[in-house]
Amino acid sequence: MSGRTDKVTVEQSRPGQRLDTYLRSVFQAVSRGAIQRLIEEGHIKVNGVVVKPTHSPRAGEEISVYWPEPRPAQAQPEDIPLNIIYEDDDLVVLNKAPGIVVHPAAGNEEHTLVNALLHHCRGKLSGIGGVSRPGIVHRLDKDTSGCLVVAKNDVSHTSLAAQFAGRSLEKIYLAILCGVISRPGGDIRAAIARHATHRKRMAVTEDLGRQAWTSYRVIERLHGATLVEAILHTGRTHQIRVHFQHLGYPVAGDDTYGKRENTRLKELTRYAAPRQLLHAQKITFQHPRTGKKMSCEAPWPSDFQTALQALRPGTS
Repeated sequence: MSGRTDKVTVEQSRPGQRLDTYLRSVFQAVSRGAIQRLIEEGHIKVNGVVVKPTHSPRAGEEISVYWPEPRPAQAQPEDIPLNIIYEDDDLVVLNKAPGIVVHPAAGNEEHTLVNALLHHCRGKLSGIGGVSRPGIVHRLDKDTSGCLVVAKNDVSHTSLAAQFAGRSLEKIYLAILCGVISRPGGDIRAAIARHATHRKRMAVTEDLGRQAWTSYRVIERLHGATLVEAILHTGRTHQIRVHFQHLGYPVAGDDTYGKRENTRLKELTRYAAPRQLLHAQKITFQHPRTGKKMSCEAPWPSDFQTALQALRPGTS
């Protein structure tokens, strides 16, 4: 079987850390579960010996990680049109349309962005993401539109994932929020974790949550709503949606995190958003091969323009 091997030398002992956790910090594009499977299958060795995931790395140890050739993707290629902002041999940046799921999952095995990418790239996608999400470095929610970066090879995937984890990328979003924010902008620093009772939702929870930071500035105050620009400094699940709900101004059209406020907005303005009005407008990153700084921008979607026309004072 073909594949590749990476070698890592442990610089300092880590008596309180497991091997799988340590390797997760080294190979940030790979899940801990995937690393555990590689250990169990004998593909990860310490000084040439297979060890358990609970092994604590010691200074001077050499860890070899064999990456088997990825299995053929389970998802099938589909000829679905893609809105491409930029593409080269290493990556592709898409303007994701709202309403499309990024990768296959239970209930969404077909018509996903991965299906479209498998057709467009014809096998040239990173295998690090696994069989269900080849090339996928990050994700956008189904109803969020805008910039999405996809890796065409493992080198690009590893580099881009490290940039996401290291917060060296810049991610700028546009959002239309329920309610009028009086302040010009600010920072939302509130930890996020899985909701205690609604397991498909996230929530602000200082005790168990992971650090999360969103900054924003008001672009335009509307009738019963506010257009803001938001910058993600961390990348937690549903971060913008949860943070603005926590602030008291949930995203327009977001029934999961702001159903009551959206009902109030509709009663006030007679406007009902067709989806959560959240758009990944711009992403800036370092090209994984050339090192050049790149900025890609996705034009405002038409439903944003429609919402602004409906919500501007005097037009509703």
